Amino acid sequence: MSAHISNKRPKPDKVLTDIADYVLGYRIRSKEAYQTARYCLMDTLGCGFEALEYPACSKLLGPIVPGTIVPNGAKVPGTSHQLDPVQAAFNIGTMIRWLDFNDTWLAAEWGHPSDNLGGILAAADWLSRNAVAAGKKPLTMQDVLTGMIMAHEIQGCLALENSFNKVGMDHVVLVKVASTAVVARLLGLARDEVINAVSLAWVDGQSLRTYRHAPNAGSRKSWAAGDATARAVRLALIAQTGEMGYPSVLTAKTWGFYDASFRGQPFRFQRPYGSYVMENVLFKISFPAEFHAQTAAECAMQLHAEMQRSGRKAEDIKRVRIRTHEAAIRIIDKQGPLNNPADRDHCIQYMTAVPLLFGRLTASDYEDEVARDPRIDALRAKISCEEEKRFTRDYHDPAKRSIANALTVEFRDGTVLKEVVCEYPIGHKRRRKEGMPLLVEKFRRNLARRFPQKQQNAILSMCLDQDRLSATPVNEFVDKLAI
Repeated sequence: MSAHISNKRPKPDKVLTDIADYVLGYRIRSKEAYQTARYCLMDTLGCGFEALEYPACSKLLGPIVPGTIVPNGAKVPGTSHQLDPVQAAFNIGTMIRWLDFNDTWLAAEWGHPSDNLGGILAAADWLSRNAVAAGKKPLTMQDVLTGMIMAHEIQGCLALENSFNKVGMDHVVLVKVASTAVVARLLGLARDEVINAVSLAWVDGQSLRTYRHAPNAGSRKSWAAGDATARAVRLALIAQTGEMGYPSVLTAKTWGFYDASFRGQPFRFQRPYGSYVMENVLFKISFPAEFHAQTAAECAMQLHAEMQRSGRKAEDIKRVRIRTHEAAIRIIDKQGPLNNPADRDHCIQYMTAVPLLFGRLTASDYEDEVARDPRIDALRAKISCEEEKRFTRDYHDPAKRSIANALTVEFRDGTVLKEVVCEYPIGHKRRRKEGMPLLVEKFRRNLARRFPQKQQNAILSMCLDQDRLSATPVNEFVDKLAI
């Protein structure tokens, strides 16, 4: 005889209430977090502007039904689209992530917290335009920056101790959860409604990582976060109607997330929610590459310069050894054919071979026109990886959070160049002073891809002024980014 299961409605899981209490009650006082969020906003939008140059991205954008007009809809920066907030979130999120060039968070789970900007900016813009139409005050960019800090924090703190990729799940589940909570805050939902919304995000079926890995790596990895942040806006809007939630969505026996999807393990937390993640987030400043290879690309650039000075050619290389951390081997150590750009920007051998050969690594270097150069695959076959245990320890150390790679190049004549080691990439917090001017220059270049000079200057001037940007109504900010 089986025991009866109680049908008494339980109290909401603590994970749900902690998130709701954070977004509704926590006051962010960190000037560093707001300043970093401003840089993050610039960089994230800039990545989207560059992505618009690629037809594979732009073909996915716009309304679902061509010609749809949405009064007071959210505008998509860098385009002429004005859409409902769900589709606008998909558009913005897809642009942001397309080239794998926006920020990164590395822990037990990795991901890209600025992916949440798709839902945050779309919802804030739509709410602001409707507020103005009703004679009310719009949201300001301070609200957007606050939402970014909070979304970063939720996604990042959940990622610190909990590996979703080890159970086959993609990290965009955390984008969906974080975006849902922050959009619910922007909508003005009450505490119980926020809890309901977040529960709906967990009860969803979650994406498999198969589109990031051989033999199925493909372009869905470039729009998966757009899909997740758009779904978050939809779920927050559903909760706004008063639709019920599922209080023990995580802990319910058999049917809850832990038992059904997380091998029966509860989430673990390293720290309470605050502003830690935004303050420590990693920027991809120099290379549009999966972050575990950023320092490998930096090392390869240094070695290319050394080879240029000494008159040596990449064609004369016998072997390249990469000492790296465990996560890099698990995710981007690839041999064999690479089938598309999404495959190539997740291959550490490819991301090392290109800068060794050409002294560069750009988004266009993943395209077929460059990839068909036979020298790349010939050199890629000579590159091997091995785990350096210290690098793995320092990768997980919260006081270091390094992403180290070390390259040694040996030539056919027996010459071995001195190993080049890079533990902290240019976008790391430890290199902020060096990195932020370069990040601004990256933003300048990306503005020039979409806007005439006068518009570029106006956008840049506003973004460089913390107080002015924070006080700007969201709809006015987005209007400056429209074409």
